[in-house]
Amino acid sequence: MVRRDFLKASAIGAAGIMVPAGIVNASAASKTAAKKSANGKVNLGFIGLGQQGMYLLSGFMSMDDVRVVAGCDVYDIKRDRFVKRVTDYYKDKGEKKVKVDVYEDYQDVLARPDIDAVVIAVPDHQHAVIAIAACKALKDVYLEKPMTLTIYEGQQLVKAVRKYNRILQVGSQQRSSDEFITAATHAREGDLGQIQKVKVYVGRNDVNPDSAAPVPCNLPKMEVPAGLNWDKWLGPLPTSVYYHPNLDPIITPEKNEQLWGAWRWYKPMGGGLMTDWGAHMFDIAQWAIGKDLNGPVQIIPAGFSYYDHLTYKYDNGIVVSEEPFDGTTPGVQIYGEYGWIKVSRGKYEASDKKLEMKAAAGDDSTPYETKVGHHRKFIDAILSRIDPNVPVEVGHSSCTVCNLGNIAMELGRPVVWNPIVQKFMNDPEATKLLHYQYRPGYSVEV
Repeated sequence: MVRRDFLKASAIGAAGIMVPAGIVNASAASKTAAKKSANGKVNLGFIGLGQQGMYLLSGFMSMDDVRVVAGCDVYDIKRDRFVKRVTDYYKDKGEKKVKVDVYEDYQDVLARPDIDAVVIAVPDHQHAVIAIAACKALKDVYLEKPMTLTIYEGQQLVKAVRKYNRILQVGSQQRSSDEFITAATHAREGDLGQIQKVKVYVGRNDVNPDSAAPVPCNLPKMEVPAGLNWDKWLGPLPTSVYYHPNLDPIITPEKNEQLWGAWRWYKPMGGGLMTDWGAHMFDIAQWAIGKDLNGPVQIIPAGFSYYDHLTYKYDNGIVVSEEPFDGTTPGVQIYGEYGWIKVSRGKYEASDKKLEMKAAAGDDSTPYETKVGHHRKFIDAILSRIDPNVPVEVGHSSCTVCNLGNIAMELGRPVVWNPIVQKFMNDPEATKLLHYQYRPGYSVEV
């Protein structure tokens, strides 16, 4: 990093960039004043009706001031399941006639003036394209993590959210979970003293057991099932990506998928566990060390020189490594001069009683993905026009950390990153990996 840029990053990045909680300005907020639709509720449309979409549906439908009115998926059997779930739910609530519409093309959802916001839970490679289109259609957005597939897509989505004065909540629900809130609060308030090191573990998968990085998709080409529009599933991806049932598991209207879609483990659809679990765990690490709107300045892949683990170095001296610390459980361990905190979903440990939980953990009997606290923050943000707890800039920063790790691992050498201007320093080879070439007809330009 050239001295001028390093000093700029250090001066601003030492404590993280300070941005007001409500980034939407007052004049913009007044133009979209807090209101509900004619039915007195926030009308939601769902785009992406797979397993994660069903979890989100259960959470949002349970809110009295929310109405689910439409859904979209490129697979007809998932549309059928969505209609059945929504209809059954509202009928169980005492409604005799329930109207819910479904579409194959997400643009049909965005074109409806009665829809206030959309919940996007499609595969990662379509996050940016659909979310930016939603911003242009003046819809607020709940977007599943990781926020985008590439760093460049994230940069463009940040522009779109602010240009069109939208509310965007990233689905990093650990930010609304007691154990993670407590860990980050202790770290940020100085209870650990000077933070020295953070271990983040994102797990390993069967496709790539020695690494969390994605692998090239080598699944054999299989016949596309009736009812699945594979061309729309691909979106901006090249047509050389072939259908395989592991990528989009077959279901019935009554049942959920028995496994997560394997698209997340493969290039170019996903970022492996680095972005799948990493979008959760690196997000907590950056939050805890005050680097939410900032990032590392050097990323060193495992196996380079004497580094046994993927390592991130920050301009304040903190080192974050991706390595196991509690068996195979994904989580975060924060080390400071006064002790340590170890946190994962539903589990919290600390080296000292002074670092114990400040709030009781949530009800473990509720499936983690269906807990509504994080979803509630999105609805409240829509009504208040004030950013939620994971706005677009935070989602982009956390996603960038994950992608930087994948880039360093792909190149097999360290890379130097300027988190302020969001550029690699004098590294054309790494710069090429900030994005990929979409097929004709797709763009994320704002």
